[in-house]
Amino acid sequence: MGPLQGIKVIDMTTVLMGPYATQTLGDYGADIIKVESLDGDVTRLIGPTRHPGMGPVFLNTNRGKRSICLDLKKTAGRDAVLRLAEQADVLIYNVRPQAMARLDLGYDVVAKRNPRLVYAGVFGFGQGGPYAAKPAYDDLIQGATALPALMAQTSDGVPRYVPNALVDRIVGLTAVGAICASLVHRDRTGRGQRVDIPMFETMAGFVMGDHMGGLTYEPPLDKGGYARHLSRDRRPYKTADGYISVIVYNDKQWENFFHATGRDDLRKDPKFATFAGRAASIDTVYGELARIFTTRTTAEWTELLTKADVPVMPMHDLESILEDPHLKATNFFPVVDHPTEGRIRSMKVSTTWSETPAETVRLAPRLNEHGEEILREAGFSEDEIAAMVRDGVTRPPPAA
Repeated sequence: MGPLQGIKVIDMTTVLMGPYATQTLGDYGADIIKVESLDGDVTRLIGPTRHPGMGPVFLNTNRGKRSICLDLKKTAGRDAVLRLAEQADVLIYNVRPQAMARLDLGYDVVAKRNPRLVYAGVFGFGQGGPYAAKPAYDDLIQGATALPALMAQTSDGVPRYVPNALVDRIVGLTAVGAICASLVHRDRTGRGQRVDIPMFETMAGFVMGDHMGGLTYEPPLDKGGYARHLSRDRRPYKTADGYISVIVYNDKQWENFFHATGRDDLRKDPKFATFAGRAASIDTVYGELARIFTTRTTAEWTELLTKADVPVMPMHDLESILEDPHLKATNFFPVVDHPTEGRIRSMKVSTTWSETPAETVRLAPRLNEHGEEILREAGFSEDEIAAMVRDGVTRPPPAA
């Protein structure tokens, strides 16, 4: 069911950023019509697969969707999108706006067919600056918003990207918020609108919200940066037999930590005794914690700190997180039966609602699995559908 039940979304996105956004909207109950090229979303090809075109990146970013493939370079394909848009609440794309204009699917064209439509673009850069037409990818935007420079500052001096499609997912979630807000405005006024969600500006605000520091002021008070985040010892701590994730943050937690470890000497040290003292000497503080944690095993520290009410969590890897007792208790990684891929491990919707519970009702689709169904709903006749297949505008349905 979900809180967005009844909302229809035309999803013209590929790879990760847009599909992650639309998967989330689908998780919340929206009907997501994924418009793919005749070859399909490229993420269908990423990773180990049981069957061609159904790779794990695709499976984990496209649940809850229906798939139709259309050749948008053909007039009939473009016209099909416009007919679908007439019945939709949202159209979302992640190519550059110039590409949508070349397809004759820009906002002015689409809005004439459906003035109530929310027309959402997730792409590289705001359209008012010199980068407007530049291509953008997660790695490029990480670099342009200082993340590799920060990684270098906190490690061995070598810039590195975060090993996660961080930009794509953050911008995707930002798009979900923008789309939902636009739907509220539409319901209040009866009017849709164009909404742009640029990667560069979104991530610039995301990163600099932490690290603006003294650059907030004019003239600047320093060169920016949040000292605690930039400490080289802000990392999982090595224990006698592994690693552990711990943060001792507020005064009460530090008091508990001093008591649990018998470190009265640190309680009396001005570098440790107050929040201001710790903030001013954060490298010293984290360095001492790193030394302390080597003295016991991970299990011993976990038990001790849990009893002391000091925040502690395991440092998982990609396999051990699947066995985390909390995630197992909440069934976060359910093993489900996919119609064609057999038993697969999925991930549940993380948010809960008291009135409109959201659950996955459809797993990731095969290419064009729902094409004929979607076209019929839009008013296409059987003869029209057959002509589109014959003319290479779409494909036949996949074999059962």
